Amino acid sequence: MENKNIKGINIVLVEPEIPQNTGNIVRTCGGIGAHLHLVRPLGFEVTDKHLKRAGLDYWHLVDISYYDNFKQLLDKFSQDHNFYYCTTKGARRHTQVQFKDGDFIVFGKESRGLPENLLAEHYEECIRIPMRPDFRSLNLSNAVAVVAFEAMRQLDFDGMEDVGHLTGRPEFAD
Repeated sequence: MENKNIKGINIVLVEPEIPQNTGNIVRTCGGIGAHLHLVRPLGFEVTDKHLKRAGLDYWHLVDISYYDNFKQLLDKFSQDHNFYYCTTKGARRHTQVQFKDGDFIVFGKESRGLPENLLAEHYEECIRIPMRPDFRSLNLSNAVAVVAFEAMRQLDFDGMEDVGHLTGRPEFAD
């Protein structure tokens, strides 16, 4: 039986459509140590070359779980974890949430976002990234990065390297 008490941030993509976005999100999850949850149907095959290319060589750093529908994931984890629903329709900024270890951050498909009935059912947990009023939405992979790094900032970047190091390699020809 799989452990329901997952540590770290959990990123959920509900029915993602564009392989390059999901590949970029794999890379983000690898960089912050997040678990990625993919809810079917997916708009691509997991063997898609664009998906693999966008994720580069970070696939081994990411735990990925697949679900046949969102209810399956919600039933499995909602008793023990907080769920936040990222949407342009939310009334609360993503920076107003106090993220905790093990939280789930849910994102919808690129073309439509999350279903309104789901948002209405969980409206108190809906969050948004502030944007100009005449702007529809950010790219999915950018939105995931913005919210995920805010969550990690609040968790004091737990498990992440704080200091970079110069490599000594020349970047420009003299």
